[in-house]
Amino acid sequence: GALFALYEGYQKIVHPHPLNSPMVAVVILVVAIGLESYSFRTAVVESRPLKGGASWWRFIRNSRNPELPVVLLEDTGALIGLVLALFGVGLTVLTGNPLWDGVGTAAIGVLLGVIAVILMVEMKSLLIGEGATPAEDAAIRAALAGTDNVDRLIHIRTQYLGPEEILVAAKIACPPAADLTTVAATIDAAEARVRAAVPAARVIYIEPDLDRSPAPG
Repeated sequence: GALFALYEGYQKIVHPHPLNSPMVAVVILVVAIGLESYSFRTAVVESRPLKGGASWWRFIRNSRNPELPVVLLEDTGALIGLVLALFGVGLTVLTGNPLWDGVGTAAIGVLLGVIAVILMVEMKSLLIGEGATPAEDAAIRAALAGTDNVDRLIHIRTQYLGPEEILVAAKIACPPAADLTTVAATIDAAEARVRAAVPAARVIYIEPDLDRSPAPG
């Protein structure tokens, strides 16, 4: 779509020609802007509870629910594109210069390209597996490290399995003298602390080990 719009814009700029029924185009664009604004408002209302205090850009970048960011970007792009189209047609009508129609079309092509790149980057990360957000990762690490009988968090890996489900795999260092009962209780306590800190952490695998890090000094 972006390439086609850029091609059309190029043709209209290089070979400008008068618009056919420009007032009909203006009326259609105005009606389309009104309908698209209603759709955009609905997407904003549905997304606001999930967005919290974050900015809209951060919500789109960090959201693990792909549907709402896609709808927001689509509606935003459609609204801006309609405004650009109205801008091009309107200036063509006012000035009598069809060059403005080509400029508006080319601008729409650039807009579509930018949105496509953003969607590719965001959807790729969700398709191949995206880890917990920095805040969630910090909360999970603090919950594990703060569990009784955990000497140290050796390493951790996280991955979103769905919009509201995180896989947590961690290795913890337990005291060398801890017996099997103590280790099992420690793992259970660590899992409970992680789920309390990050409710989305539903699948948790914790491996106990000994702390083999070199002694200081």
